[in-house]
Amino acid sequence: MRTRCTRRPCSILGGHSIADEEIKFGYAVTGTIHPDRVKANAGARAGDILMFTKSLGTGVISTALKQGIARDEDVAASVASMLTLNRAACEEMLRGEVHGCTDVTGFGLIGHAREMARASGVTLEIDHARLRFLPGALEYARAGAIPGGLRNNREFAASCVEMPEGIAPEMEALLYDPQTAGGLLISLPEHDAAKLTLAFPIGRVTERAARPIRVI
Repeated sequence: MRTRCTRRPCSILGGHSIADEEIKFGYAVTGTIHPDRVKANAGARAGDILMFTKSLGTGVISTALKQGIARDEDVAASVASMLTLNRAACEEMLRGEVHGCTDVTGFGLIGHAREMARASGVTLEIDHARLRFLPGALEYARAGAIPGGLRNNREFAASCVEMPEGIAPEMEALLYDPQTAGGLLISLPEHDAAKLTLAFPIGRVTERAARPIRVI
């Protein structure tokens, strides 16, 4: 059977990054969305508040599990976080004026924040004291349970980050930790940010500075 091919504009979106000798290509349609409800990672504005919806550390905890040093209760907390959908947080977010949004997955918090900052032409200022970490994550990072993806993320994105002196190495590492089913990073006005109950503030958006990410 023959099919007729037509030339139409097509956007290639998302997917995993894999280094391999063979070309791999595939799509999976998991839902639909109205064009007016799309929230891009571009659009963050100076003066916005940065909100985040989950604790960090799934990558480090998974590595600690492989190394046999992870406690059962910490693994259970990590699994519970990964099984928690972003649907409720997204529905709450959409009640406000969202300027920019991205999920935080394999590239870690810094990697995805970098994409938002560069796409928006701003600097994202992240207060590391406001971040939340899964139980055991800091301890396991301190013990050396560092996944390869974390190292790759840091090597790729560290040049874009202004990091404060004296930050604990394990906390700095978790900023690059690759997340599975991570949270939403949301940029929105302060008055709307204050209404969110399923997200917590981790920083703010400023005019573009020397680097797209500034950790304080």
